[in-house]
Amino acid sequence: MRGRRGDIERGRCVPRDIVDGLVSAGLYRATVPQRFGGDGRPLSVSLRQIERISAVDPSVGWVASFAPQGANYFGALSPDRLAEIYADGPDVVGAGGLFPLQPAERVPGGLRINGRWKFGSGSLAADWISVGVIVPGDEGATPPPRLIVLPAEKVDIVPNWETVGLSGTGSHDLVVRDVVMAEDWSFVRGGAPQSDDVICRFPAMALAACAFAVVGLGAARGALDAAIDVAAGKTSITGGPRLADKAYVQHAIAKAEAALGAARAFLYEQVDGAWAAVEAGREVSPRDRMALRLAANHASRAGVEVAQAAFAAVGTTAIFLDNPIQQFLRDALVVNQHAFLGEANYEAGGRMLLGLPPSPGFP
Repeated sequence: MRGRRGDIERGRCVPRDIVDGLVSAGLYRATVPQRFGGDGRPLSVSLRQIERISAVDPSVGWVASFAPQGANYFGALSPDRLAEIYADGPDVVGAGGLFPLQPAERVPGGLRINGRWKFGSGSLAADWISVGVIVPGDEGATPPPRLIVLPAEKVDIVPNWETVGLSGTGSHDLVVRDVVMAEDWSFVRGGAPQSDDVICRFPAMALAACAFAVVGLGAARGALDAAIDVAAGKTSITGGPRLADKAYVQHAIAKAEAALGAARAFLYEQVDGAWAAVEAGREVSPRDRMALRLAANHASRAGVEVAQAAFAAVGTTAIFLDNPIQQFLRDALVVNQHAFLGEANYEAGGRMLLGLPPSPGFP
């Protein structure tokens, strides 16, 4: 995969054979409940896999991040539909685009779906694709974000993903034309789960934020490792000492390593604590969900800061397009732009810490 990083970026998608490799490695079954043939592993196991993948190619890691998200989101479907999704086994590849929400028309047989959605990451290799709809009766000033799950062959993909980072995620537009699906294929994002499995009862919004944040951590790890390799071997064109022998480089690398380790520890501590609560049959408290969101936000920003430090430490070497550090930095920056990791989450978390009512939709 490392040798194909340039091709993935230029091709604007993760090729099917690489997704098949993720499937073969067990990524998509890792958190799927054992009753469907999955491994039923703790969430942090899957997140660590995604982080390691992202240290090689963050675009592949981003697509992989939808594996635990799918296992979590699908838990809001009816038991019959959930069984149908896993009828052929647990290695189900899901993708989707939520916004802009499109009105669904209630017709005989279910809901008629028409519309176009953005940010369909990984849809080119998906088995099932979810899109955001407004179902009759859900209308209002702020309709709940409802998703409906469709077989991938019912969705057209418009290749238009041109970005400065995470270019290989294939987050193209999705188009659906006059497709009718039974209404119980829809669910409210973050709504009450209809299954009692641990992964299904984990707070959905917090899970998604953490799954995205570990991609940024992986990008930071990749950038820092690349900078260490460069610094250990690079001598100045002016005849000066190696980068590794310069005090400011030593200082920058050490600080970046510490910052990355601290961010990882905070995030995985919160994830494991919340998982233990759900596994014990308890709900994750609002304060603990808030801590998950803050840990994800912090990890995302730490990823950017570490990648920036790696970029700065090696000087002009990092500016060339054949150097992976610049790509890791661009990818980390785009991870940090996601709405689930936005600055508003700090305000919302601060409100809760100060005993004020939480912001709508948080945590």
